Amino acid sequence: MYVRTVTSKGIQYAQLAHNVRDPKTGQPRAQVLYTFGRVDQLDLDALRRLVRSIARFLPPDEQAQLQKDLGMEWPFRYLGSLKLGGTWLLDGLWRRLGIQKTLQRLLKARHYQTPIERLLFAMVANRALAPSSKLAIEKWVAQDVYIDQLPAVEVHQLYRAMDFLLEAAEAIQREVFWTLANLFNLEVDVIFFDTTTAYFEIEGEDADGLRRWGHSADDHPKMAQVVIGLAVTRDGIPVRCWVWPGNTGDQNVVAEVKRDLNGWKLNRVVVVLDTGFNSEANRRILQGAGDHYIIGEKLRVGPQGVPAEALRRAASTAGFPTGWRSRRSWSEGIAPPAGASSSSATPRRPSGTARSGSPSWPSFASGSKRSNRSRARRIPRQPASCGPTRPSAATCARRGRATGHRRGQGSPRSRPRREVRDQQLRRLLPAEDLVYGYKQLWQVERVHRDLKHTVDVRPMYHRLDDRIRSHVLLCWLALLMIRVAENETGQTWRQMRDLVAPIDVGRHATAHGEVWQVRPLTEEQKALFQALKVDRPPHYLKIVTPTRKTA
Repeated sequence: MYVRTVTSKGIQYAQLAHNVRDPKTGQPRAQVLYTFGRVDQLDLDALRRLVRSIARFLPPDEQAQLQKDLGMEWPFRYLGSLKLGGTWLLDGLWRRLGIQKTLQRLLKARHYQTPIERLLFAMVANRALAPSSKLAIEKWVAQDVYIDQLPAVEVHQLYRAMDFLLEAAEAIQREVFWTLANLFNLEVDVIFFDTTTAYFEIEGEDADGLRRWGHSADDHPKMAQVVIGLAVTRDGIPVRCWVWPGNTGDQNVVAEVKRDLNGWKLNRVVVVLDTGFNSEANRRILQGAGDHYIIGEKLRVGPQGVPAEALRRAASTAGFPTGWRSRRSWSEGIAPPAGASSSSATPRRPSGTARSGSPSWPSFASGSKRSNRSRARRIPRQPASCGPTRPSAATCARRGRATGHRRGQGSPRSRPRREVRDQQLRRLLPAEDLVYGYKQLWQVERVHRDLKHTVDVRPMYHRLDDRIRSHVLLCWLALLMIRVAENETGQTWRQMRDLVAPIDVGRHATAHGEVWQVRPLTEEQKALFQALKVDRPPHYLKIVTPTRKTA
């Protein structure tokens, strides 16, 4: 059996033939079994399939030699794999939170030729999964992970996307906030705010820019830094971020934060701040438009002269102990870390009292017994009405106090004033809400920790101020999706990331094109996607068929 060519009217034809003996003449003659058609119009793919089909009946070594001699590919060839689990999960959250629609709506009038929204998602996903430089994202997208509609990126495209992010930062933060508020029914009546720092690997500082020397929260006092502020809801979701020069003090940022939050036209909001923001000027700013606030104050008499004993009684009346070091109230939806005891999981103890938005009265006082004793020594005593010596038992009984109390703690002059202050305290805000609100400042501290150790906001290697601000915005978006995922599932981001890490997509070349097949999901992985209301990846992600070229 052989393939022969015949010529008819100047055109060559290919035929499959074999020789048979003529019964009459006894001479061999060719018998045509199949005609392939014109030589210049042969279906080469059909011929290759025929050769592979025939080669199946040959020994394995001869098959391999035949494939090598003819230079033919195997019918099924593995091309490699890409990580899919983390990017697919984050992309589902990205769409569910409305970030994609917000960016597409803002980009509609820009007419960019590059996929800016996809580029921004790639940088945000990189911060959440494997933080690296913008230059390293080129290799990360092309060789390591699968991102829908983004097979490859170039670093200059990333910088262009960062420029757009900064231009639309105000609108993006506002739209994302209201989308989250409507989607999850966020309680936005309480906003926690605090600042932290992020350093740079440079020598010196900029004479006029963001990279300046200042008080470092990272124990890097000799490195230039920036100050980052975050507004966090009581659920631990960061809803807004700010960036200031590294030498900016906490006392100088409250006005900008209050102005930006007022621009969102929220309803009644209680802003919770730590002791570092406490000043007369900041309290006046926070009291604007009748707003309320809770602000930390040192463990001594406040500026209004309210005795700390009255504040401590207001807290104990609400059922809270005076010592916070051994107790902790976790917010709803987030469980304490596994294996963490009540004392080890407790964040930094507040340095003093919390003050409500009233211009006259603090809300409560709290601290350890040692702090209370030291504070009691600093409280100026009111003049005793019993004289310089200890009063007698009869005098104390008549005045309604126990024998041996210190001077001034129960005198007829101080008791009515103390009761009036307690009543005014309770009328402002419930002491229980104030204590619980101030104790929830650990939410901001947790966000700061994840900002530095999960999305790796520092050290920074950007030089321009705009790129620095854009970098912080990318980290904020990554942290936003991480916190939403944690609240929805009750798991930490590290647990979720490790759970979906084995999910990858394998690329296989076949005779009919490329097949992208996803690793089968486990029951735990399916439960995670279901809890986050994210569609699971299909078993076959896509099938790429070759397109025929037409003349």
